[in-house]
Amino acid sequence: MLVLAKNANALLMFLLELGVLFSVGYWGFTLSAGWAVKLLVGIGGPALFVAAWALFGAGGGKNATYPLTGLARAALEILWFGGGALALYASGLAASAAVFYGLFIVNAVLRIVWNEV
Repeated sequence: MLVLAKNANALLMFLLELGVLFSVGYWGFTLSAGWAVKLLVGIGGPALFVAAWALFGAGGGKNATYPLTGLARAALEILWFGGGALALYASGLAASAAVFYGLFIVNAVLRIVWNEV
C-alpha cells in the first residue's frame, strides 16, 4: 500500500510540474497588453521555467545539468512552484493558487517523510 501512495505522490509531483508551466503560460495570455506581449510572455514564461528546471531541478536533481541538493534544492522548489501559484493568483485565480500551493506542500512533506528528496 505504501508503494501505491509513493507512486501517487510521484504522479502528483509530475502533475504539479506541468501545472507550473500551464499556470505561467495562462498568466502570460491574461495580461492586459497587446497580443505580441501576450504571445511573448505566454510562451516565453514557461520556456524560462523549463530552462531553470532543466538546469537545476530535473529528475529530482538526478537529470539536471547543475543539480541542487539540500537547502538550495528546497529554495528552488519553493520558488519554482511558488512562481506557478503566483501566476495563478496574478491571473485572478486566488483559490486555485491556494489549492495548487497546498498540494505542493503536501507533496513536499510526503517526499521528506519518505526520504525521497
